[in-house]
Amino acid sequence: MSSVDVSDNPAVNALRGLLDLLAGDAPAEDFGGPAARARDAGADPAVQAVIAEATQTALDIRRILRQSRRREKELAALFDTAGDLAALRNLDAVLRAIVHRARTLLGTDVAYLTMNDPEAGDTFMRVTDGSASAAFQQLRLGMGEGLGGLVAQTARPYATRDYRTDTRFKHTPTIDHGVGEEGLRGILGVPLRLGPRVIGVLYAADRAPRDFGPDAVALLSSLADHAAVAIDNARLLEETRATLVELNAATETARAHSEAMRRAAEVHDRLTELVLRGGDVTEVATEIAALLDGGLVVHDADGLELARVGTDPVAPPAQGVAASRASGQAVPVDGTWIYAVLAGPELLGSMALTGRAGLADSDRRLFERAGLVTALLLLLRRSVAEAEDRVRGELLGDLLTGGSTDSLTLRARRLGINLTRPHAVLVLSCDASRRPRLVAEATRRARALGGLAGPHQGNAVLLAPTDTPGELARVLSAELGAALGAPVTTGAAGPTTDLPAAYDEAARCVRALRTLGRAGEGADLPALGFLGVLLGDRADIRGYVERVLGPVLDYDRRRGTELVRTLDAYYAHGASLAKAKDALHVHVNTVVQRLDRVQQLLGDDWNTPARALENQLALRLHKLLGD
Repeated sequence: MSSVDVSDNPAVNALRGLLDLLAGDAPAEDFGGPAARARDAGADPAVQAVIAEATQTALDIRRILRQSRRREKELAALFDTAGDLAALRNLDAVLRAIVHRARTLLGTDVAYLTMNDPEAGDTFMRVTDGSASAAFQQLRLGMGEGLGGLVAQTARPYATRDYRTDTRFKHTPTIDHGVGEEGLRGILGVPLRLGPRVIGVLYAADRAPRDFGPDAVALLSSLADHAAVAIDNARLLEETRATLVELNAATETARAHSEAMRRAAEVHDRLTELVLRGGDVTEVATEIAALLDGGLVVHDADGLELARVGTDPVAPPAQGVAASRASGQAVPVDGTWIYAVLAGPELLGSMALTGRAGLADSDRRLFERAGLVTALLLLLRRSVAEAEDRVRGELLGDLLTGGSTDSLTLRARRLGINLTRPHAVLVLSCDASRRPRLVAEATRRARALGGLAGPHQGNAVLLAPTDTPGELARVLSAELGAALGAPVTTGAAGPTTDLPAAYDEAARCVRALRTLGRAGEGADLPALGFLGVLLGDRADIRGYVERVLGPVLDYDRRRGTELVRTLDAYYAHGASLAKAKDALHVHVNTVVQRLDRVQQLLGDDWNTPARALENQLALRLHKLLGD
């Protein structure tokens, strides 16, 4: 059977040509060639009609194939994008990848992404790709403003061929300036959604007018859906990481706190054991200073230093002690940590830690624990001191009222007091409200002096081994007056072994000081001049004469002059130079010269009323002594 020759059939040739064009993915304009050649060859009109219909069918097939290939390419790109996004863990990296892939898939000049800010109620530029304008990269869009604000508000995609002239959108100067500076015209925006919630907007934009068809919208929307999930995953991952970091930090904090508590408990036990073993304030302070690697000063409630280790003297700042007392915690004051040592509400003292300006919380708590142990030590110390003071006070009372000498001597020896040595008795007086404090201060001074102190007959009395009771009285009045903030009058007597008599004399001295308007001063009776002579039971008359006229008497003895006789005649004749010179049988100039010498020896105030009275009494006593 012979084959049919179709080589000259115009319709067949046209169909072959169309198939070749489809196979070669030729441009659309080439598909009109077969029909034109058939027409030029004089093909029958019916054949031309068939060829025209076949040409249209071929173009439809070409379009479908191209769409299929493009869709396949887009799906492959979306698949790759999903894989890439799933592999990313950092939110910023995820956002940059989304925007870059959007620009690549849609072939636009620029792609960008805004994120919603629920607190501010707007959406802000988060990431851009291909952007050159700083103003554009910093845009914030209110809900409903511009294309992006409308997408964020409505959760629907919007596209514009030319944003500049599109009146569908709410234009604002800020948005128009940013978009204009970037030069954008055609813009497509789709929402980033997590369920019903819009978290942002993904954009693709060109710097020339462009129509974004349904395929572009679908493609960018698909990318946005993947992106939203990736963003949420990255956010959750970052939150999980942050939570883990917080948990680790909390665990570490708990561990450190537990370790600090354990260390504090150990230190507390160690210090408590030291106190109960009989350790003193200095031993405890040394231990605390070593533990905290700093210097330490311990003061009592009155600010008196009890112990100091590894630092210079530090005065306890009243404001810092008050702040610590109120808060119950250590407080920093000019680089030094201060802690008020308390027993309930009572202030027992304070501690100052130096050299540790940057004290960690654990060490601060350790310092405070040490303060609790110091409070225990000070309470024990006070209890012992109070018991000892009671014993000393009872002994002092018995010594001042008289008693069995042997018994008193034995009791005193047990307290370290040697009664065979003469002692001075000092009576200290202040207003009644401050008397307990005065007794406490006197007791502290007595310990330092190796003596006794306590209350007796409404006064504070101090017994001390000293050869200068008058000087000690002056010192105590000044120091204790400053400590109490009120005048302290001190009378002294002795040194002697007749303590009851010395007490009476010291008490009279206090009364004399007050009578003379010298409250707040300290003295013994000899220092009160003739009044002391009158008040003293054991008056040292010869000593008094020497204190008043000594320089004149000595001058006469050494030079054989008659200054004492001249002075006596001067006073005996009413301080008259003329009468004195007659009584002495000398020229008046001689009297003047002798009195000038007296002034040089006794001082310029020798003839003031008070001194004149002292001088006349001393002259009378001098005669009585017959010296």
